[in-house]
Amino acid sequence: MHLDALIAEDEPLLRQALAAQLQRLWPELRIVAECEDGAAALEALETLKPDLAFLDIRMPGVTGIDVARALETLSPQTQVVFITAYDQYAIDAFERGAVDYLLKPVADERLLATRQRLLARLQSGTPDRRLLDQLLEQLARRPAGKTDAPPLAWITASNGRETRLVMLEEVLYFRADSKYTAVVTAGEELLLRSSLRELAQALDPQCFRQVHRSTIVNMKAVAAVSRDDSGRGVLRLKDRSETLVVSQPFMSLFRGM
Repeated sequence: MHLDALIAEDEPLLRQALAAQLQRLWPELRIVAECEDGAAALEALETLKPDLAFLDIRMPGVTGIDVARALETLSPQTQVVFITAYDQYAIDAFERGAVDYLLKPVADERLLATRQRLLARLQSGTPDRRLLDQLLEQLARRPAGKTDAPPLAWITASNGRETRLVMLEEVLYFRADSKYTAVVTAGEELLLRSSLRELAQALDPQCFRQVHRSTIVNMKAVAAVSRDDSGRGVLRLKDRSETLVVSQPFMSLFRGM
């Protein structure tokens, strides 16, 4: 059976190692995308609609859980395999669900067993969405680990020659801007040398969500979410007149709002 697969893993060496392992143990599987983050995975899923998606749970910004939640809209036939470091809470949730998981580093024996289960599930058709949703809810309630770093409270950004301390609660959104990142508050726009991807790893995911490849928004600053005449998502802000585009793959993250 010739199948297409996507890998989303933010650690380059682990991503490359899993791709090589899959090619060795499952040569008829075609890896159509190797994504360095959840944002890239959402866009690839919408375009490629692979049979399988290997998703790292703890990617910065858009997590593997976020990507899996979006599958119902973007690619409902895609089967999910989560990739995780040892985490008993997550493993207990997986064992009770209908979704496979791989522990880092991935053992050949485990990958071969996962392959057999995936082939059996693919024969049965579309994944059981109810069971997947239950599993995602369990994982979303996962308590933070003791080694988790606290989210950023403030950043330093420049306005011309002046460097300012900006509290994160003041930031309405971040926008990728060439080699820099624009920091937009209610009254001004500053520049930060960190990339959007680096920021996503440090921001509190409960407050800041990626809505576009080039935009991370403070959800407390959002007044409304809507669609324009073309079906494109649009965010209206509380304290600025401009609107922010939500690219189609990211609209699924606003389901239920």
